[in-house]
Amino acid sequence: MSAVTTSPSSPEPPPGGPALSVDVVLPCLDEAAALPWVLRRIPPGWRAIVVDNGSTDGSGGVARELGATVVRETRRGFGAACHAGLTAATAEFVCFCDCDASLDPADAVPFVDEIRAGAADLVLGRRRPRGRGAWPPHARAGNTALALLLRRRTGLRLRDLGPLRAARRADLLALGIADRRSGYPLEMVVRAADAGWRITEHDVPYAPRTGASKVTGTWRGTWHAVRDTSRVLQEQPGREGVTP
Repeated sequence: MSAVTTSPSSPEPPPGGPALSVDVVLPCLDEAAALPWVLRRIPPGWRAIVVDNGSTDGSGGVARELGATVVRETRRGFGAACHAGLTAATAEFVCFCDCDASLDPADAVPFVDEIRAGAADLVLGRRRPRGRGAWPPHARAGNTALALLLRRRTGLRLRDLGPLRAARRADLLALGIADRRSGYPLEMVVRAADAGWRITEHDVPYAPRTGASKVTGTWRGTWHAVRDTSRVLQEQPGREGVTP
């Protein structure tokens, strides 16, 4: 079970008034040092939903003080945090962004514009490294391997499966994404492709992250992530699969 806590300082639409148009889901595990920069980059009128996935450095309190909506997800896992944020969202459009200052959430503005204009259903950010160490060789190799497997499974010619992305909230919920670990981002793309979504990708700057990676910081961590996410590609179109 997950406990949800909404910051009292978070802006809420008045009863009967217009809802915020975009929610930004920020999965968070010990990102107190990066949060101030990330939250300053949230576009005006958008709402930041920081999903605290068991932080011990006070990340939830930092996010709350900076005006973000804070959701506490007690089940560990990147997918668990992402999905908790998605279910807490209320806006028509939802963006996902890492909370480590490697990506700028403001770069998702044209993603939402493209979806709003009816030109795409899911838009992904193709990471373009800026600075030494932004994208270690082992992490890039793992991403390339998954992109190739995705192409064989769906025919999509994507070059990255980056975490910066945008889509309509209701459509994402309807996909029935089941993974709650590192396969969540890949399963989102696979299920979207099986559903006939128009999927596009655009270059976004990718800076060295603040702090240590929780998933792909080492070759071993990358291997485990590739192994877990590869299971998603083995599912047949329309099959419901749950990762424990």
